[in-house]
Amino acid sequence: MNGEHLKGRDFLRVNDWSPEELRSVLDLADRLKAEHAQGIFHQPLAGRIVGMIFTKPSTRTRVSFGAGVAQLGGSGLPLAEAELQLSRGEPLADTARVLSRYLDAIVIRTSSQADVDELAVHADVPVVNGLTDDFHPCQALADVLTIRERFGTLEGVRVAYLGDGNNVCHSLMVACAKLGARFVAATPPGYGPSELVAGWARAAAEASGGSVEVLGDPRAAAAGADVLYTDVWTSMGQEAERERRLRDLDGYRIDDGIVALASERAIVLHCLPAHRGEEITAAVLEGPRSAVWDQAENRLHVQKALLALIVP
Repeated sequence: MNGEHLKGRDFLRVNDWSPEELRSVLDLADRLKAEHAQGIFHQPLAGRIVGMIFTKPSTRTRVSFGAGVAQLGGSGLPLAEAELQLSRGEPLADTARVLSRYLDAIVIRTSSQADVDELAVHADVPVVNGLTDDFHPCQALADVLTIRERFGTLEGVRVAYLGDGNNVCHSLMVACAKLGARFVAATPPGYGPSELVAGWARAAAEASGGSVEVLGDPRAAAAGADVLYTDVWTSMGQEAERERRLRDLDGYRIDDGIVALASERAIVLHCLPAHRGEEITAAVLEGPRSAVWDQAENRLHVQKALLALIVP
């Protein structure tokens, strides 16, 4: 697969792309990462401009996209919401039409998935979801690349996600299911992933030979796991719920006891930022099982691959 059919495609949620299309991103990311290490840079985005609309704080998404676009020969244009007429009531559809006349792609990080979908409907250039409250598809690409690097495949790999069944869990669940992993999420009552998304994942797993489970017991999920994954317990916009969330999620922390239940080859992942002592201990985050920093680096490589494939 050369990926030419992906030119002009949006990347709004993992479920929109087939397993073969996801693998084409991972394969190109492998190549670009190896070339990056050798100081080899191609410029498929020479003369292209990628607009980056951010209504939420960001470190990894903002910097990895900005650096990635530059390394591909293009220009990244940060667009803060307060600096756009969106902040004064201009319809999103009008903004999309206008930006399409100036830009070659748009990355957007915002709360509402509906806003990302609307932007994509009215834009004539590819739109990439840099995070919403419902999904974090670019993070999932980096996650599965990291898993594939460590194990050579996702097929049959047991991936255990512990904690809040949030946007990261949603995208990771579907990506793992599409690529044949055995995915299990352990969440407290009221914190489970969306039933709609879990349904997508189960359908994908049936086709790929993988599996999807949602449990309440973190120890059962961790038992024999090849990958232990967690995210912050209080996401952006949930600060008022912090104390309740800390109480409800206590017991779902990845610590030495949880790691001891996993397989001998297990790695630990976290999408960052991490709150040491809450969802993960410092000893585990900084320990020999942690692949967190490779995972963070891989945001750069998968996003470069994605843009190289979709920007006409």
